Amino acid sequence: MTYLADLTSFLVFFVLATVLVALYLAIYTLATMHNEFALIRQNVISAATALGFSLVGFALPLASAIVHAQTIVDCLVWGLVALAVQILVYWLVRIIMPNLSQRIAAGEMAAALFLGAASLSAGIINAAAMTF
Repeated sequence: MTYLADLTSFLVFFVLATVLVALYLAIYTLATMHNEFALIRQNVISAATALGFSLVGFALPLASAIVHAQTIVDCLVWGLVALAVQILVYWLVRIIMPNLSQRIAAGEMAAALFLGAASLSAGIINAAAMTF
């Protein structure tokens, strides 16, 4: 019987994580100054790189939240914190590189890799800091 309880917990946390990832992608792509999905459809590798690393940077602390959460609400709150951190990283990188979105839209990999590395680094630190 405990397998059924474990399966239920898995499903609840998995669905919550999937919803948070969808929410993250929706909010992140609205927060950026370029349209990642349109650029990816046009095969702009820099857009896929930046968004991909950002998504991993979000997924790492989300995974940590799932592991450490005592309740679904804990997981939700820390998932939203992870989302906010990634949005903040994008805006901070834009301060350093004001033309970041234009460079990514133009296919410049240096800008995409810098944003991606910043996003991934923030996600790793965020995940490690979730010690609740």
